[in-house]
Amino acid sequence: MKVQTIGIILHGVTGRMGTNQHLVRSILAIRQQGGIRIAPDEVIMPDPILVGRNAAKLKGLAEAHAIKHYTTDLDQALADDRYPVYFDALTTPLRPAHVRKAITAGKHIYTEKPTALSAADALALYHEAVQAGVKHGVVQDKLWLPGLLKLKQLIDSGFFGAILSVRGEFGYWVFDGFDTPCQRPSWNYRKEDGGSILIDMFCHWRYLIDHLFGAIDAMVVSAATHIPRRVDEQGQPYDCTADDSAYAILQLRNGVLVQMNSSWCVRVRRDDLLTLQVDGTKGSAVAGLRDCWVQHHAVTPKPVWNPDIDQPIDFYAGWQPMPPNTVYDNAFKAQWELFLRHVVADTPFQWDLLEGAKGVQLGELAIQSWQERAWVNVPELVAGRV
Repeated sequence: MKVQTIGIILHGVTGRMGTNQHLVRSILAIRQQGGIRIAPDEVIMPDPILVGRNAAKLKGLAEAHAIKHYTTDLDQALADDRYPVYFDALTTPLRPAHVRKAITAGKHIYTEKPTALSAADALALYHEAVQAGVKHGVVQDKLWLPGLLKLKQLIDSGFFGAILSVRGEFGYWVFDGFDTPCQRPSWNYRKEDGGSILIDMFCHWRYLIDHLFGAIDAMVVSAATHIPRRVDEQGQPYDCTADDSAYAILQLRNGVLVQMNSSWCVRVRRDDLLTLQVDGTKGSAVAGLRDCWVQHHAVTPKPVWNPDIDQPIDFYAGWQPMPPNTVYDNAFKAQWELFLRHVVADTPFQWDLLEGAKGVQLGELAIQSWQERAWVNVPELVAGRV
């Protein structure tokens, strides 16, 4: 068996998401399965080096997972030809400078999102990568979640007829830390550190809406900082300066209306932390992260409004779960495999830095809509202009 080893600089993966999703469930899982097969007798084998600021954390992570190489010297790693791929999982304010440095070093780029704090800077990174001739990709993991893959299957099959509207609900209660420890990092709630649910989650909503339902034409958004004070990782109270909830209506160019609520201040009484309800002329579906329920037009109940009696219809009973007809891989791992195939075998990969810039653009325009209390147009973002 021919093994094509590809070195990957993993920068900033000592955090929860970086460790669990990108290191353990993606790169190490690929190694454990024997690599990525690109031919009957050929595989790609990732070889990671961990890079970060905290030597003790790096050492502990490397030892826990039998990783040979780690360093606090990013420049040394970038100068090493054994590592042609740079992956960035830093906080958003730190990301553009480090991605830019990796591009200058001639590394292929794979990065978390948002790729920058402004659409102009995100688009500049795209241009710099193109000019340098390096391959580049942005994590857009939710496209490979089982529930959303099932939803895509329904759309492609024509199940809905004409799609009329989409209702999205995302979020959960993030404790403020005063009586129960907060389960998200404190920088998420400080604007000066890059925090903002508009910047964070609208990058996700951009690629989900674009790839599932169609291009966005315009939107109106209102946001809020519902929880004014929280407690940080050191047990110190701090003022929250970033929005923690956002409520949006998006008009697509094909006429579909999308409502999207995003909040760290909502208690969940729905099927999952993210649900998308799609209503069409021939049927409806509700997709969560892993499951998807459907109701065809022919079996839709006929309610009659009467608030004076108990509701006689069990509305949940009229929905059917889609069967698990295939085995779904980890969403992050699925996209990692596609990107590494792209780097080594030059297979197509459409989720590049331009797509990442579109996500930043949507977050930026959402902030503008909120501040102006007005509808804003979402112009097509193409190479060369914002």
